[in-house]
Order: sequence, then C-alpha cells, then structure tokens
Amino acid sequence: MAAGPGLVPAAGGKVKALALMLEDEARRGGYSSGDTVSGQVLVELAGPLLLRALRLEATGRAWAAWRKGSVRVSSARARGAAGRGVPGPRREAEVRYLDIRQSLLRQPPEGEDGLFLLEAGKHEFPFSFQLPQEPLVTSFSGKYGSIQYCVKAILERPVVPDQSVKRELQVISHVDVNSPALLMPVLRSQEKMVGCWFFTSGPVSLSAKIERKGYCNEEAIPIYAEIENCSSRLIVPKAAIFQTQTYLASGKTKTFRQMLANVRGNPIASGSTDTWNGKTLKIPPVTPSILNCCIIRVEYSLAVYIHIPGANKLMIELPLVIGTIPCTGFSSRNSSTGQFSVDMSWLALTMPEHPEAPPNYADVVSEEEFSRHVPAYSQPADCEEQLCGHMFAYIQEFRFQPPPLYSEIDPHPTHIEETQSVSFML
Repeated sequence: MAAGPGLVPAAGGKVKALALMLEDEARRGGYSSGDTVSGQVLVELAGPLLLRALRLEATGRAWAAWRKGSVRVSSARARGAAGRGVPGPRREAEVRYLDIRQSLLRQPPEGEDGLFLLEAGKHEFPFSFQLPQEPLVTSFSGKYGSIQYCVKAILERPVVPDQSVKRELQVISHVDVNSPALLMPVLRSQEKMVGCWFFTSGPVSLSAKIERKGYCNEEAIPIYAEIENCSSRLIVPKAAIFQTQTYLASGKTKTFRQMLANVRGNPIASGSTDTWNGKTLKIPPVTPSILNCCIIRVEYSLAVYIHIPGANKLMIELPLVIGTIPCTGFSSRNSSTGQFSVDMSWLALTMPEHPEAPPNYADVVSEEEFSRHVPAYSQPADCEEQLCGHMFAYIQEFRFQPPPLYSEIDPHPTHIEETQSVSFML
C-alpha cells in the first residue's frame, strides 16, 4: 500500500514478525533443475510502517577455501616472531549457479520520496520463481567447502538498518543407478607377499566383487570375496565404505577422506581360505555422488582389505556411485529385498506352430533287429477256442532291445526331408 498524501507516519514502526514460508517443502524432499519454488513472505506490524522496498533474493553457489600450512619466518622485520610459524596463503574458489531477484511490493510508490506504507497487522506477499533448466549441483556441506542454495527476504526501511530472513533450499541433482554404466559388476583382485626381503612367510591373495556400481541410500551392498592366506600369520578381512571430498582452488587440490560404515569378517588362520558369499554392508544416509561441480567432488568407494599383523594392509577399492533413483532391473540382485538374479532369456523364445511328434518305436527298431531279437512263436491249435471261452488276458513276451543311443547320423535315412521353421523373438 503506497503512502497517501498528508500522512506522514513514523519511519521507525515496530516489526513484530518477519517470516518466509516455502510451499510443499516437506513433500518434495528437495528441488531439482526446472522446478518452481513458491511461497510467502509474512510481515506482522505493530503499527504503520514506511518501507523503501521488500525484496526477494534466491542465490546458489559452490564455495571452497582452505589455508596452506604455516610458514616459518626469520626476517629482521619479524624479529619478534623469529622462528615462529605464520598462516600460509589462503586458497579460495567460488562458482555461482543461481541468482534471482524480485520485488514483492507490486504497486509503484506514490510521492517524491518513493516510500511505501504498510498498515498495522499481518501482510502476506506471495512469490514464485523457476530454477534454471541446466543441471544444478546437489546441496552439500563439507570439510573445506559447501554447495548452498537459499531464499532471502529483505525489508528495507529509511534510517533503520535492513531486516531480513533466510531459508535454505535443498537442491538434488538426480542420479539414476539404472544406467548401463552403473549396472555393470565391479571385480578386482590383488596379492601381497608377507615378509621382509628374503624372510618371506608366503603370499596373501584377495579377490572382491560387487554386482553393480550404483546404489542408493539405505541399500545393503552384497560383497563377494575370496581370501587365501598362505602366510604364517593370522589375518582378518574387513570391508568399509569411504567418502572422498576433493576441493580445487587456485590450481591446487585438497582432499578429505572419511569412513562411513564398516563390517568385519572372521579371522583366517595360516594356510586357510575364506569366502564371502554376499556379506552385506548397508549404506548410511549420505549425500549423493557429486561429479558435476568444477571445484568440489564427492566420491564413494567400497574398500575390501586384509589386516595383516606387522605388515601393511592388503586393500582393494571398488568404485561406488551413490544415486537417488533406485535400481529396478531384474538383472541385479538386491540383498535388501532378497531378489536373486534369474536368467529370463527363455521367455523370448516362441513355440513352433506345429510341434513335431516324437518318433514311433517301430521306426527306431528295424525289421532286422526285430527278427533277430524276437523268437518265432507258434500259435496253439486251440487258440480260437480259448479266445471264445472265458475272458482272460493273453500276454505275449516281447524282447525288444532299448532304443539306440542318440546320434546325429540317421541309421535309416529317407528320401523325404521335412523342414519346419521356428521363430525367435529377440
């Protein structure tokens, strides 16, 4: 509401409440590229208030910064700090992904001062804007940087400092683990000789496999591994999920690595082997993999390793991609649902329109074989009289040999060859 002529309210009216509400925030669980962000800015005044502006700003940026290790100084100017360490140069980088600005006061101001007047009471100012269509980077907060999106409402008044309220937007860049590259199994193996120089006690070998590269939060990863201990020491197999954060600024990189979850196997004695047939390790709630930011990368890996007393561990790292769209294919096995992989390729075959009947037994056994194995049988004279008497079963003794073994060569070829087409659905 614009200030009317003759009305000069005090510029220092009291603001009882300033709030920013987002619609469907809980239901969405996060915004993606191209989504519309809607909400209201709520202003509650104890009395009339003069405003210069009520603005809305939506910003998003990736930011990375760290300071290099301390540097020793010994110059004459730093005599008092001779031999002490001072902080090294600061490395910093920033990339912007979102910058939207709106005015929430729709009417133009009246008068030369360009001020707006809001009466006492509650006021609602709706807003709506669309996120860019190009891919955005998932929100993230790490050790040496962050990726943040926020919406901020700013209340500008004359004389009095500006008042603002801010809400963070959770943005998700969806990763579909059903892509062919993420459905491929990952298999690696490694061997390590335990000992020093020529005092070796034997090798330890490890092979590990996971059924696919892409998984989602709360999924359990089945681990398949074979461990052989040919050394003289007692070894313990373990597995863990690691998160690696990589930051880039001023041409330099900084890496931070942390363990998220782990599982331990049974100790393996000397000369023994052990097998993991789907030992599971559950993924905790984590940020999806971030691979599309030029200054911050968040990557995951599954490490299967062997703890060897008195020696460095034997480790195999299998790359993981944590996605947001779960796997729905039949080709992979998900231990959380107990679904096993089944070869369904036979469903693509169709039966012939006229199935071929099995061969007659008389066609398989020749007359020559029949006469050779079946002795001559003389019919009794009173056969006809006996058949006309009381009903009974008259069984002749057959001495046919079992059918011959299957062979690609027909022992009794014929001149007529029948062909029948069989259709396959690919």
